[in-house]
Amino acid sequence: MAHVITDECIACGSCESECPVEAISEGEDKYLIDVELCTDCGACVDVCPVEAIKPGA
Repeated sequence: MAHVITDECIACGSCESECPVEAISEGEDKYLIDVELCTDCGACVDVCPVEAIKPGA
């Protein structure tokens, strides 16, 4: 199950560099996780300052 970035994202970018498979990219208002690439490692969850990354579908 891939993680998702919620609307609480402040677009700080800290998650993007932590992703080992480069599944995170900058979107228009927030960062986005490509569910096809996400390996559910949780590295992004640990660095998010506002806890905007949650388990998803």
